[in-house]
Amino acid sequence: MASSSLFRSWEHDVFPSFHGPDVWKHFLSHIPKEFIRKGISTFIDNNIKRGESIGPELKRAIKGSKIAIVLLSKNYASSSWCLDELVEIMNKVLGQTVITIFYEVDPSDVKKQTGDFGKVFKKTC
Repeated sequence: MASSSLFRSWEHDVFPSFHGPDVWKHFLSHIPKEFIRKGISTFIDNNIKRGESIGPELKRAIKGSKIAIVLLSKNYASSSWCLDELVEIMNKVLGQTVITIFYEVDPSDVKKQTGDFGKVFKKTC
């Protein structure tokens, strides 16, 4: 018999982590409408005040989401907020899925911290 600890209730189906208005405008803007149409609950952080580090509300949203979608763009690493989100996502609770999308950035630039992504990452860190 399976343990009841293996089953959990998720507050959100998806937690998106991304940076930049161009990513939103050209890539993500239509996705929330489709998620709603399909009954997929997506965390939206419009009302969270951004500060030096991510707060308890955002950490709770990350841990309470079944799937985290990390949209890595050339400017993702320019935001210490995004990097803090990524750390929290990678410290995920057992049972969550993380999906990485490389948007107009070469995956090897992210891995090796080179190219535009690497320049921005080094500047932020």
